[in-house]
Amino acid sequence: MDYVTAIILALVQGITEFLPVSSQAHLVLAGAWFGEVYQGLDFDVILHAGSLVAVVAYFRKELFAMANDWLRSFAGGGQTKDSKLAWWVILGTIPAGALGILLKDYAETTWRSPLVMALALIGFGLLLGLADWKGRGQRSEYDLALKDVVIIGFSQALALIPGTSRSGITMTAALFLGMSRESAARFSFLLSVPVIAAAGLLYTIELIQEGTTMGWGALFTGFVVAVLSTYACIHYFLAFIKRIGMQPFVLYRIILGALLLAVFW
Repeated sequence: MDYVTAIILALVQGITEFLPVSSQAHLVLAGAWFGEVYQGLDFDVILHAGSLVAVVAYFRKELFAMANDWLRSFAGGGQTKDSKLAWWVILGTIPAGALGILLKDYAETTWRSPLVMALALIGFGLLLGLADWKGRGQRSEYDLALKDVVIIGFSQALALIPGTSRSGITMTAALFLGMSRESAARFSFLLSVPVIAAAGLLYTIELIQEGTTMGWGALFTGFVVAVLSTYACIHYFLAFIKRIGMQPFVLYRIILGALLLAVFW
């Protein structure tokens, strides 16, 4: 892979990873444009590592407070809003993790088709539009109860279906539960940390076994671009939805789904 291709694919990953539009669908289209169906496990790992670094850096204060209070609670420090939120992130990750292990082969083979992606983009996009239209809630991530976290956690597992968008489906569930747009997005981003970390660890183990086939220069370039573009995307997305909402992303998903159908079907 040359440097230009690495930069473009890293930009696609970084910009779309946390938007409710499915980064996987974009990478499939980018791969078709460059004549590559799949960019390789090593590049997958490095791009997700970049996204993880970016989200941890952006929410570093929140994550530090959550981790600190969570650990202190075991030493008799009592529960705080941050330790409770840490528990919610942990519990909300379990359904996706468990089902991800059980359904990993289906997600990477049977379901990994442009038709499935297109239908998921359009169908779950319309659901996001409905949630954003109906939901005018003001609940924050600190107001969540156990049943809310269970619902959001199981909704996150739907992202195993390519084209669904992990961030999109968790925001959809959160909006239906009465959370504000910004709070729904923030909780979705916090939920991404253990999910991306766990997926990255599994892929890294596979990569160690298979070995890298890509030059380190292209990998490093992709990593840096993914970090910077993901960080910028999170910042501007939170500001954008506060003013405008999710409807532009709904329209974009429908157009993207139609484009996938036109290109591959």
